[in-house]
Amino acid sequence: MNIHFYKYQGAGNDFIMIDNRKKFFDADNEKLIESLCHRRFGIGSDGLILLEEADGYDFRMVYFNLDGKEASMCGNGGRCIVAFANKLGIVKSSAKFIASDGPHEALITSEGLVDLHMIDVEKVDKLIDGYFLNTGVPHLVHFVDDLEIVDVNLEGRQLRWDARFQPAGTNVDFVKQDGDHLTVYTYERGVEAETLACGTGITASALSAAVRLNRESGEFKVTAKGGELAVKFQLKDRIFTDVWLKGPATLVYDGDVEI
Repeated sequence: MNIHFYKYQGAGNDFIMIDNRKKFFDADNEKLIESLCHRRFGIGSDGLILLEEADGYDFRMVYFNLDGKEASMCGNGGRCIVAFANKLGIVKSSAKFIASDGPHEALITSEGLVDLHMIDVEKVDKLIDGYFLNTGVPHLVHFVDDLEIVDVNLEGRQLRWDARFQPAGTNVDFVKQDGDHLTVYTYERGVEAETLACGTGITASALSAAVRLNRESGEFKVTAKGGELAVKFQLKDRIFTDVWLKGPATLVYDGDVEI
């Protein structure tokens, strides 16, 4: 069987995109998805995303980590699938789609960036070693003075499997804050390694920084290893709402793979 795919990246967070509106792809085949995502024996990516039809929405986003397992929301993946839907002619300058964590809106700017409306966040727990919150998936946000001395894979893996966050585990973000600018390095569960950027992690880091600074609204500029993003937010009645993740979403290439 021959499959046509597209490869997209958002600040270095890369994804295999497949137009599955005809439901031909076997989404239950974890080994197939894992093999396609493998960087040496497959196409290579941080995850795989299916674009499917959904009543009342422009499309449905179905996201899989590179381990082949279906996962919750992926922020950069959400921005990339909007760019993909635009290329397919499904949407123009705006989109409304459904993902595992609920409905999302998105805007494609005149500069070609994609702004994604994230879910509301009702709870940010202050822990002894950081902040814990769910921005579509769970994140532990750990603020540090010097990111260069952090072993993201080693320390991230330890915290990812910490007993406090079991059985599901958590993603882990290491953050250096300089006023309204954040630098974020993320260890992602499912990938089980550091990624060049993580949209939900960058969002979690920005909201944690807002709690840390007692901010009720604003925007943080964020530097990840793969590029520059931004997070805009409002805090109302102790709930973060109107949360937007902004950044690039770029087609790398497309091709065919035989399975």
